[in-house]
Amino acid sequence: MMGTMQSTFKNAVIASILTAIILMPIVGMPLQREGINLVINYQIWKVGVGCLAVFLFQMASPFFVRLPSVSRLTIIVVAVLSLILIVHPLYSDYAAVATMWSLAWRVGLVVFCAVAIPLLIRLNERIASSRSESRPALTSNPWVVAAVIVVAVVWPFMADRSALNVSTLVLIYIVLGLGLNIVVGFAGLLDLGYVGFYAIGAYTYALLFKFCGLGFWEALPVAGLITAIFGFILGFPVLRLRGDYLAIVTLGFGEIIRLLLLNLNQWTGGPDGISNIPKPSIFGLEMSRRASDGGQTFHQFVLSTLGIDWSFNTMHVMIFMYLIGLLMALVTLWVSNRLIRMPIGRAWEALREDEIACRSLGLNPTNIKLSAFTLGAMFAGFAGALFAAMQSNVTPKSFEFMESALILAIVVLGGMGSQLGVILAAILITALPEIARDFAEYRMLVFGLIMVLMMRWRPQGLLPMKRPHVELRT
Repeated sequence: MMGTMQSTFKNAVIASILTAIILMPIVGMPLQREGINLVINYQIWKVGVGCLAVFLFQMASPFFVRLPSVSRLTIIVVAVLSLILIVHPLYSDYAAVATMWSLAWRVGLVVFCAVAIPLLIRLNERIASSRSESRPALTSNPWVVAAVIVVAVVWPFMADRSALNVSTLVLIYIVLGLGLNIVVGFAGLLDLGYVGFYAIGAYTYALLFKFCGLGFWEALPVAGLITAIFGFILGFPVLRLRGDYLAIVTLGFGEIIRLLLLNLNQWTGGPDGISNIPKPSIFGLEMSRRASDGGQTFHQFVLSTLGIDWSFNTMHVMIFMYLIGLLMALVTLWVSNRLIRMPIGRAWEALREDEIACRSLGLNPTNIKLSAFTLGAMFAGFAGALFAAMQSNVTPKSFEFMESALILAIVVLGGMGSQLGVILAAILITALPEIARDFAEYRMLVFGLIMVLMMRWRPQGLLPMKRPHVELRT
């Protein structure tokens, strides 16, 4: 026991020293402008706080690892949320945060996560066990599904402009996460260039509007078809690759797409991209303040048909975009859920577990890989078209490698192959940075820390997929 404590203390001291070496030039000695000169603003106390936190964490790690995995995950999430939502804002802007309402919703969110995370994990385990025992799962209850959908539909009418914009972005990332989950989670093919399909879908809608005058609903199936074709084409060079080599090739594909969009100025607009992309219409009725030549807005139609003087508001457009995103996310979830239960889904799982065994069973790995890349790319194309309509402009800057890393992190953090996990991770990764904008400069640091902690203590993800298995009892 004494030897273990000495070893833990030694490791804690070494970790604290390394933390001080790393934090000193970054956090402890930031540069500050005074007139025309740059001076060092010494903040050694921040380095000390970081070293103390690392020391205490290392000392507590032997006791921490003995806790159940659910408890460990809950403690990690609550600690990170407390730091982002309470500790840092209180330090940086005490007067704005210390009001009763602001502090109440921040503490309430932390408490809600502390209660909800264990419940969600238990619910996921219950669903998996009910499926393996051929009992109806909770999510198969139409009342539960209907209640969730009703809450999601009512939400935009209660949210403000900022929350609605973030919610629509969350839905786009849910579609992207579910699409990549087919490639990575179901088929086991590591794809680091998924953002390339996302960009192709967005630019397909933008180019079809720019040169052909097509609207969102006409361009949406074309965007999905073109990205599916690109996914099929990408599948051929990587048929014989796996693991790290597959990741490198797909990473190169994503960068090639971005560079092409950046340099084909005559079509894509180069670094400036394409702007003035229209929003989706409702049965040909424009959701805008003024109609184009020969057109009619939705509000004018309501006034002329129903006699209701419904004045235009940009919130109506945002609510409409949210509802389209919600519909797209629900369709993607339903389709991917059906696919995994079909023979093609079983073939993906066989390929993921053992390609040689898959081949020995008479399955064609070529067709299986191509189907995974094609279907995954199609959903990315749909999400890209919705993103272009939401932003009204697209630029190559929006489709850099970090987007691929973010989408892959959603799949890994939620649990590869787990659809509920992907949805939860998309909400956390997309919404939290928007909620904690004061912590934006440390976003990637906190993000990396969360991923390291997850890989260390819960590598299977937040809500891992429970695969059916057979136990032989003697």
